Amino acid sequence: MTCRRPLLGLSLLTVLLWGCNPGGSLNPSSPGGGAQPDIEIRLLFGSALKEFCNEAQQQLRQQPLKLDNGKTIGIVCDARGSGDVVNEVVALATQLKQGSINPADPRFPTLISTDGEIYLSQLAYQINKLFPGQNYIPAVTEAPLLVSSPMVLMVPENLAAPIAKIADAPYRALVNAQTFRDLDSTAPPQPIHFVHTAPTRSNSGLQTLVTQFVEVSGKRPEQLTVDDVKKYQNQVAKIQSKVTRYGTSTSALARAMATNGPFWAALGSVYESSVIEANEIVPPGEPKFKAIYPRATYSSNMRLILPSAPWVSEEERQAAEKVIEFLRSTPLQELAAQKGLRPGVPGVSLGVKFTPANGVETNPSYDSLRSPRPEVVDAMLKAWVEAVKKPSVVVAVVDSSGSMSGNKMPSVKRALQSYINSLSPKDKLALIDFDSEVRPPVVIEGTAAGKAKGIEFINTMEVDGGTKLYDATLAGLQWLRQNRRPDAINAIIVMTDGEDNGSKITLEGLMREIQKNGFTTDDRISLFTVGFGNEGDFNPDVLKRIAKVNNGYYSKGDAQTINQVMENLQTEF
Repeated sequence: MTCRRPLLGLSLLTVLLWGCNPGGSLNPSSPGGGAQPDIEIRLLFGSALKEFCNEAQQQLRQQPLKLDNGKTIGIVCDARGSGDVVNEVVALATQLKQGSINPADPRFPTLISTDGEIYLSQLAYQINKLFPGQNYIPAVTEAPLLVSSPMVLMVPENLAAPIAKIADAPYRALVNAQTFRDLDSTAPPQPIHFVHTAPTRSNSGLQTLVTQFVEVSGKRPEQLTVDDVKKYQNQVAKIQSKVTRYGTSTSALARAMATNGPFWAALGSVYESSVIEANEIVPPGEPKFKAIYPRATYSSNMRLILPSAPWVSEEERQAAEKVIEFLRSTPLQELAAQKGLRPGVPGVSLGVKFTPANGVETNPSYDSLRSPRPEVVDAMLKAWVEAVKKPSVVVAVVDSSGSMSGNKMPSVKRALQSYINSLSPKDKLALIDFDSEVRPPVVIEGTAAGKAKGIEFINTMEVDGGTKLYDATLAGLQWLRQNRRPDAINAIIVMTDGEDNGSKITLEGLMREIQKNGFTTDDRISLFTVGFGNEGDFNPDVLKRIAKVNNGYYSKGDAQTINQVMENLQTEF
């Protein structure tokens, strides 16, 4: 059989657990029935296709495809943010050019899909710079369409009228509007709190950012220049000032809008499919969400990219073509429609999801935007990081108790160093380490000098003592109360590998204190928790409760995954 083993590395990327491991690691093709296929095709897809891809994978486990020579074909799905997809392929291609890996490296995907055409264009642009004239990545028009899901503005039904009123150019109106009443005199004076994903990692976030530049400039995307980015970035920053939180997952933000309520965020730039999904979990008695289609928006065409590159063998190419045919078959296209994704093959029924009852239009009318030039997109992403993105004030509360010995503390230090090095000039980070003692915060700015100060402090952290988890969390909260910025995202990250012992405040008392600064108040402080190591050593339920109070979330990390956990958290801010 054909099977290539993974090599671990690429610190910014998730690890794919590959099959064909005689040592007993996860074998992706055998669980759930079916023999191991002769050929496994790795699919590296954008996150909007995650559920669809996983179900397709399950179907092929039961009934594999076959090549003309009789060899069976399976697929392995790896779904992540479209920016991460591009970064991984470019990183691998760079190593290939440098000669540090060979074309048979198993990390190379055979089929690629980004959640829209902008990131597809960026991928082709970056690979072309590495291998000029080789055209390893096909042109957009040559990549078959799998599905699409237009970008919409998601808003509760009772607040939809003001957004519908500005649908011709919603972001232009959001430059100066602070409340829904600013958009419509009959609307309530509710502040506009907005969410979208981080454009550096997510396609929907990038499409949102480009659309904002399009609307404030009055130009088509393909007409924008690098100078236009500099000219209009301050206006886009005014739109970004209304952001509650960023993130890597569009559907996760939409679900958070449904569960956290309108005071957390009442407006989101998401895929149409995310509105359908969110309406399925709206609490009883709460208004459902409506999709407002801007007059000009992105269709989010998700295409299947089969590289004409040395890392795709002839046998893999033949197998991938069979997989493309399978994914575009009527049964699979109907499966996509069930997931709220519009079929990419003409003539396939939309099914029952695309109705006003689910918050969307059956046949929406809008002008589909095109991609800007790649160098303009690069300028937008750089501007977002350095000038446009809403700044953050974050407190990292880090457990340095005796149980953090061994490889735990070195792993946490590396993750914190990476976090510090990724701070933008407008960000601020306070570091509080604790054991039996809660130490004063070390405050750093996102400048070169500030980053050096933070890394110097991290290198002095030593493990010892107990775990005053609750007292340390309260100390972080109290510092942020005194130092919060109304124009910033204010948040706390708590990292621990153990349960509280020795704190003066109780868990219930801490929960009451956290609630005083939630999203129904002007403080709007969110809190996130990370359990490090084995869940038997700490109580994940306690960490989940602490995070949930103010609409944050809990993550689990270990020595292998803590970098990814911290990178994902930093993307929220």
